[in-house]
Amino acid sequence: MHIKTIFMGTPDFAVPILNTLIQNTEVVLVVSQPDAYVGRKKILTSSPVKKCALEHNIPVFTPSKIREDFEELKKYDADLIVTCAYGQIVPVEVLEIPKLGCINVHASILPKYRGGAPIHHAIINGETETGITIMYMDKGMDTGDIISIKSIPIKEDDTVETMHDKLSVIGASLLEETLPSIINGTNKRIKQNEEEATYAPTIKRKDEHLDFNLTAKEIYNKVRGLNSWPLANIIIDNEEIKVIEGYIGEETKKDAGIISDIRKDAIGISCSDKIYYITKLKPFGKKAMFTKDYLNGVKKEELLGKKVK
Repeated sequence: MHIKTIFMGTPDFAVPILNTLIQNTEVVLVVSQPDAYVGRKKILTSSPVKKCALEHNIPVFTPSKIREDFEELKKYDADLIVTCAYGQIVPVEVLEIPKLGCINVHASILPKYRGGAPIHHAIINGETETGITIMYMDKGMDTGDIISIKSIPIKEDDTVETMHDKLSVIGASLLEETLPSIINGTNKRIKQNEEEATYAPTIKRKDEHLDFNLTAKEIYNKVRGLNSWPLANIIIDNEEIKVIEGYIGEETKKDAGIISDIRKDAIGISCSDKIYYITKLKPFGKKAMFTKDYLNGVKKEELLGKKVK
């Protein structure tokens, strides 16, 4: 059966999903977020999904507000619309376009972690597994009927970056497995249990700050749950420092937020129970570096005992 699909997605995570659709269907249109100014030099840059589409000579549509500008999608007589990390709420008018419905590839085990940052929140909250859910879309946010799920463990040293890469690959393979049942209508539609629903809103600037009144384990999880973007941060002497990596040390008798130990390769900050040691960081305006290199350029004795904000 010849299937015409429209794909809606934006970041790197969604590119393998698009490639799977290219291999298994006729992708007639790709919808992505508009080009954005990136980096300090503010270079106008296309999204990874748009770049992939253009490489395959697929037309690309980049409306700034899909809820107001969706007539273009109706021109392509699509059988199926697939979305993955598109970045905008898809209006009901779009959901009604394709004959076989709209499908979303979401990076969590629904109904847990609905929303824009499911991988971040799963790691920050200390989950030991996550996964990919493929579902039919409805007017709610990630509330539609589940078609298929594949779960994988989150290891102690996994970060957002490592889980992002694993889940991107799994999403593509699960979609390939699931597509035939979507096309021929043999898939099961499992209603989500609303009582079990949790949410994973997009990470805001205030969410990046570390509060050492938490346990060292919670700090450890938050640091890796924000690595390598947008990165956790602390303030020392009114200067922001990004925290990239660290480990949990021994119990502490010092107040939370005090720099209570300095080792040759780590800065130890007291949490509510133990010391969290920072081993890799990024000072403001500088490149990421190992803490041992950072310590070479500061007076260690002046750091000890300081309050981290």
